[in-house]
Amino acid sequence: MRRLRRTKIVATLGPASSDPAVLAQLFQAGADVFRINMSHTSHDRMRAMVTAIRQIEADFNRPIGALVDLQGPKLRIGEFSDDKPALLEKGATFVFDLDAVPGNSERVYLPHPEIFAALKRGHTLLLDDGKIRLMVEEASAKRAVTRVVVGGPLSAHKGVSLPDTIIAFSALTPKDRSDLEAALDAGADWLALSFIQRAVDVAEAKKLTRGRVAVMAKIEKPQAIHQLAEIVEISDGIMVARGDLGVEMPLEKVPGLQKKMIHFARRAGKPVVVATQMLESMISSPVPTRAEVSDVATAIFEGADAVMLSAESASGQYPVEAVATMNRIAEEVESDPLHRTILQAQHAEPEATGADAIAAATRQIAETLNLPAVVCWTTSGATALRVARERPEIQIVAISPIISTGRKLAMVWGVHCVIAEDAHDQDDMIDRACRLAFKDGFVKAGQRIIIVAGVPLGTPGATNMLRIAYVGSDITGEI
Repeated sequence: MRRLRRTKIVATLGPASSDPAVLAQLFQAGADVFRINMSHTSHDRMRAMVTAIRQIEADFNRPIGALVDLQGPKLRIGEFSDDKPALLEKGATFVFDLDAVPGNSERVYLPHPEIFAALKRGHTLLLDDGKIRLMVEEASAKRAVTRVVVGGPLSAHKGVSLPDTIIAFSALTPKDRSDLEAALDAGADWLALSFIQRAVDVAEAKKLTRGRVAVMAKIEKPQAIHQLAEIVEISDGIMVARGDLGVEMPLEKVPGLQKKMIHFARRAGKPVVVATQMLESMISSPVPTRAEVSDVATAIFEGADAVMLSAESASGQYPVEAVATMNRIAEEVESDPLHRTILQAQHAEPEATGADAIAAATRQIAETLNLPAVVCWTTSGATALRVARERPEIQIVAISPIISTGRKLAMVWGVHCVIAEDAHDQDDMIDRACRLAFKDGFVKAGQRIIIVAGVPLGTPGATNMLRIAYVGSDITGEI
């Protein structure tokens, strides 16, 4: 199944979309990767979802990515007396402590000693998704006295966000570690890390995964913004998680940060996903708002690898329609001449390596000769990633003998992946590149294509060869 757009679509699975028949409809409507949110999913349910994804993959003979999203550390306050919300008045004093006694309008239990160890005078605490804002006046190992800056009713177990504070704990909770192992056993392709603060948080997860899954860092805390370059470097991809980022930072800063993150990821040749509330109204409406359409279009104009649906496809009333709408928006934006102009203006200079130089030359040669496609033979996916980093105007076909590579590349801008046996020699490589590109409709008889690979064949990361091949008039799609 050939997509008519380069930007990929990630659809979250849930009660509205986990039935195999709906899953097939989501794929046909345009979903390239399916996300499983472990905040709401048991191990058994996650395994069943991955199995269903693999069946759809087999039915349509196209690699499909499975993204398992870990919950991350959840910081919450305790309970209040009589199970009633406490009213926090602006200017009043409010205390957090380690006393498990139910709270009131003056204090509440905060069962996280690591927070008290990190708090300092002047730090901000945000409660209930940022609706309530407090400023720390005093802090000790067991108690913090705050002043209410923005008040309101506060009920039990609401979340706590600390935009100014780096907390000395692992980004992986015991639940996350258990979920991580279950995701590896189930054969997930991507693993998303929530609420990371530092590059070392990503390094910890990568040590546990040992290369068995691609690790995506969700950027949703101000602390992660401060280490963005380091996080992008160590991650296999990043997600612009605008929901929580908009809670802990001024909302007006989020659009600029989105552009910055996309730029960083593109420069590094790492896939970047833009997520949260993209078509939010389609949870209950068959059509999105004009502002939502504009939001999705902006991410595509900026060159994001993928755009993501959350509740729209997981629990909404119109999951298939939401994917189809996002697919239509992407096709329309990418057909706009301004889209190509913007991508070219944002082009990142290649790094001083032979592989990057070949990828850059591939784009220039293909566009100069007006070739219809570039075919990348790739084992690890590195060759396809380098070519996609160039955002070429032509089609990218990646041929890989490894199914897990194809599934990871389902997240990458413009890459159409075909799983096939590795080439035996250079003549076989050229012949089968022409046949596979012809079979999937990327090239016609009599045209030429450009082929990029690493020699010796099958050597991961060794992009060192570029060939121009003629597709003969006697070509067939038989392999």
